[in-house]
Amino acid sequence: MEMENIPTGFTYLGRNFSDLNINDNSSSAFSDCNSDRSGEFSSATSESRRRLWLSCAGAADDYSDEIIPQLVSGLESSSVDDQKQAAMEIRLLAKNKPENRLKIARAGAIRPLISLLNSSDSQLQEYGVTAILNLSLCDENKDHITSSGAIKPLVRALKTGTSTARENSACALLRLSQVDEKKALIGRSGAIPALVDLLENGGIRAKKDASTALYSLCSIKENKIRAVESGIMKPLIELMADFGSHMVDKSAYVLSLLVALPEARSVLVEEEGIPVLVEIVEVGSHRQKEIAAAILLQLCEDSVVYRTMVAREGAIPPLVALSQSGTSRAKRKAETLIELLRQPRSGNAAARDI
Repeated sequence: MEMENIPTGFTYLGRNFSDLNINDNSSSAFSDCNSDRSGEFSSATSESRRRLWLSCAGAADDYSDEIIPQLVSGLESSSVDDQKQAAMEIRLLAKNKPENRLKIARAGAIRPLISLLNSSDSQLQEYGVTAILNLSLCDENKDHITSSGAIKPLVRALKTGTSTARENSACALLRLSQVDEKKALIGRSGAIPALVDLLENGGIRAKKDASTALYSLCSIKENKIRAVESGIMKPLIELMADFGSHMVDKSAYVLSLLVALPEARSVLVEEEGIPVLVEIVEVGSHRQKEIAAAILLQLCEDSVVYRTMVAREGAIPPLVALSQSGTSRAKRKAETLIELLRQPRSGNAAARDI
């Protein structure tokens, strides 16, 4: 699920995008991860379909109160089939009727659902992950989910689960990371390398989910360091270079956080990121041009060497064009960067900067 029409000064995941000059209506920035995208009733029995229809459609206001305790009991059954049925129905109840999310948590479903994340049955694990994702959409459930020990099992599913389980694990970790103090805990549990792998090797939906989770987690320095050490720079630059990937914006937003680190700037240059950013300033969408210019400005502010490299790549003409046709913030950033690039670059200064 995608966010549409991001306005100027938009705040997402606790971060304000105004400095990144996002103000057009091009493709959405991130995966919204609002609920699972799995099938609805394909494997449900006729009786469970009837129960779910009654509860999700509101045909009986107290019907979910009747069936939720039965389903929680089913999660602890000795029968894997019964566990699957219960987890699937809980997933759907939490997906389709938001008020059920708190009811399900209060009925004691969270701990038995977490236990399913360690199952060797991949479908049972997937149902458990997806139910946890849907329950995490309720803010009141987030602390309960993390305090019940969900993070490490979610990371395990992120590493070893089905493609759907991996995507939904990324989304669940994103939701849990919106509690600021949990960002470090999630990073220390091994999520960052697994998300980088999903970004590099997953399908388009997986890449969107991974980039969204990484953007949230990399708002703190220790996770930025983990991401760079996990090799994130190469896939980010490759995705930014591929305008057909639909990942240019998303990758650039994550990169904009990482270039605060000197080691990230070094890898960006080593991985031929400067030509990619200059090309985006030249031919990208309005929003892409603005974020690319912002990244180049961060790169060049304290480095004569990087300024020289950016100038030699031909950045000044497209920056001049951006300074004349972009938004007010884009113009300011472009003008500041042009001024830096036109400053004299003495050999001694460049030598000190290496």
